[in-house]
Amino acid sequence: MAAYVSAGIDIGTQNIRVGVALGVVPGEYPLPKMLGFGTAESKGLRQGCVVERKEVLKNVLQAVRSLEKNTGIRIKNVSLAAGGIGLESFFSSAETVVSRADLEVTELDINKLKDACEKNIPSNILLNKRILHVIPILYKLDSKTVLGDPVGMKGAKLEVRCLFISIMEKYLDELIEIIEEGGIETVDVVASPLAASLVLLSKQQKKAGCALVDIGAETVSVIVFENNTPISLEVFPTGGNHITNDIALGLKISLEEAEHIKTGGLTAASYPRKKLDEIIEARLSDIFDMIDGHLKKINRSGLLPAGVIFSGGGSNVSGIDELARSYLKLPAKVASIQKNEQGALKSNHITIKDAAWAPVYGVCLLGSNVSAEEGRIYHVAQKAGRRIKRILKQFLP
Repeated sequence: MAAYVSAGIDIGTQNIRVGVALGVVPGEYPLPKMLGFGTAESKGLRQGCVVERKEVLKNVLQAVRSLEKNTGIRIKNVSLAAGGIGLESFFSSAETVVSRADLEVTELDINKLKDACEKNIPSNILLNKRILHVIPILYKLDSKTVLGDPVGMKGAKLEVRCLFISIMEKYLDELIEIIEEGGIETVDVVASPLAASLVLLSKQQKKAGCALVDIGAETVSVIVFENNTPISLEVFPTGGNHITNDIALGLKISLEEAEHIKTGGLTAASYPRKKLDEIIEARLSDIFDMIDGHLKKINRSGLLPAGVIFSGGGSNVSGIDELARSYLKLPAKVASIQKNEQGALKSNHITIKDAAWAPVYGVCLLGSNVSAEEGRIYHVAQKAGRRIKRILKQFLP
């Protein structure tokens, strides 16, 4: 069995996180052994979009150098966990006639169907966007629902409904260019909520139906699962910084104090507890309204047995799970990284339990499960302008 190293990076609005993992191929898709981590404060981004290029480059290099110092490993390429306001999802459907004379469905039929599915997307929806993932939600063969992969079955007409996850092309281009300016090649791009779900959600939760809600500094992302398959993704332009700002304004204190109070780093004994709770609840209720609005749009409001799982820096707000249960009428909990045999996600120097690291861990996990040759297949050929088309086999219905 050959071991090799994969690296992942998450360029957030508040923090940049980098990780490197030792993977094993072939195998049973084991959790990779994390060799080390690096982090740096993030400046120069707004809601995941680059606004000060030089500042972002400096911070990326700082995080990478921190990782290299901790591990002694030179980082030459990374997989990028892409997030921010530019992420979104939409559906498309298509049908095709099975090509073989004996009516057996082949991979050729599946690929032809997915291409047709993409062609059926209205041009205005794809304007300025790049497709990251194409995930089959439902197959039908001769109008009958197929549970799983239809390859090998027999029928005349094959239909599919796919979930497409896309990102604003300009936002992604700028991040990849910045990484390359730092002397590092981007070999793959994965939507951040999808990467985090591989680490934070159990298969049981994804089968029953759940929503993973990441409350970042300036955005809130929601990815919904059912039957072990993602069925929607949406990002809202609000986040943990808005809670901090509300506390600072309401209590007439500095942003630094407000942030410490929000995350429990300082006691609020010298401030009116009732007023503080009202400030936090008002902002969280706005966020919950957005989440519930999305669930209503996809007909899942109050209908997710595994409930809502919160992650990201904003999920550290005390009592967020209790408030969510009240507002969303669903089970709710704060996520934790699915632990390895040692009980936590460990590196040579630090122990990582913070779910905010999940996107990095997730892309490392994906990177450790493909060979170097496959990595080249999924390479983001930025200069050639090719569209990223990664089908995640873990999410086949």
